[in-house]
Amino acid sequence: MTPIGVTLAPPPPPPTLPASAGAHVVDAPMTAPAPARDGGPPVAFVDLHAHSTASDGSEPPEMLVARAVAVGLVAVALTDHDTVAGVAAARAAGDAAGVPVIAGVELSAFDSGGEVHILGLHLASPDRLAVPLSVFQETRVSRAEEIVRALNALGIPVTMDAVLAASGGGAIGRPHVAKALIAGGWVRDHREAFDRYLGADRPAYVGKHRLTAADAMELIHDAGGVAIFAHPGRDGTLARIQALAAVGLDGVEVLHPSHGAEDVARLSAIAEHLELLRSGGSDWHGAPDGMRALGGMHVPAEWSARQDDRAAALYRFAA
Repeated sequence: MTPIGVTLAPPPPPPTLPASAGAHVVDAPMTAPAPARDGGPPVAFVDLHAHSTASDGSEPPEMLVARAVAVGLVAVALTDHDTVAGVAAARAAGDAAGVPVIAGVELSAFDSGGEVHILGLHLASPDRLAVPLSVFQETRVSRAEEIVRALNALGIPVTMDAVLAASGGGAIGRPHVAKALIAGGWVRDHREAFDRYLGADRPAYVGKHRLTAADAMELIHDAGGVAIFAHPGRDGTLARIQALAAVGLDGVEVLHPSHGAEDVARLSAIAEHLELLRSGGSDWHGAPDGMRALGGMHVPAEWSARQDDRAAALYRFAA
């Protein structure tokens, strides 16, 4: 069944991409909209990728709004991993502060190329995700338990109670296991935890529940939102994005701290070629400064408005 708004006709010729298309430069200088010229209208920015303690962020949902006010954002999206539990609190804080909070989520899924993260933005009915996401929460707990057992077998006596304490009641993920390992003195930092134990192909790695990318996008659309390919990096090739678009992808995260200038140029060209929405955000987890600080990507508010228009035109009838 062809998704609404998706054209499966033969695509036009591929876009002209940068010579080094496919390069992936972590934390390289970004290509971002220029500030307003003297005398011109002020440039309005948003941040469409942020996490709170409802998943693996270090700050509560209300602090997301406080930071948005501090850096002058006109809107901000809360996109916690596999949960919308923090949205209500963030929106209440946003209403009080006069900063709109966009209901969002980040879903871990899989396609033929492996794992892919899909952002759901402008969710009109986030509660529609509550039941299916509760299943994901259960699989996150069982996955963490398997990781703890694997670590115990390696001689590291970390406990599930320590992991739960590290999660603070949020959606459990490997970063919380890493925090428990750091607190117990078995590793120095998150990098060592993942390099030695938790990363792919490491001895305590456990795979995720396998939600297909198409199913993830269907869940997002059913909640009245748009589906965005999160931080594609070097995996954001024309062929892969085109395949995702054929099963419902609405847009691509162009601006992200892990994208170098060549990534930004390539992804922007592909988005234009396939008539997909552009998106961007800091992937904020609580950083007070640097490129991962809230608002650091200078995402134009116009991108968010176009996303909202697309959601209203195509998916809101189902919300």
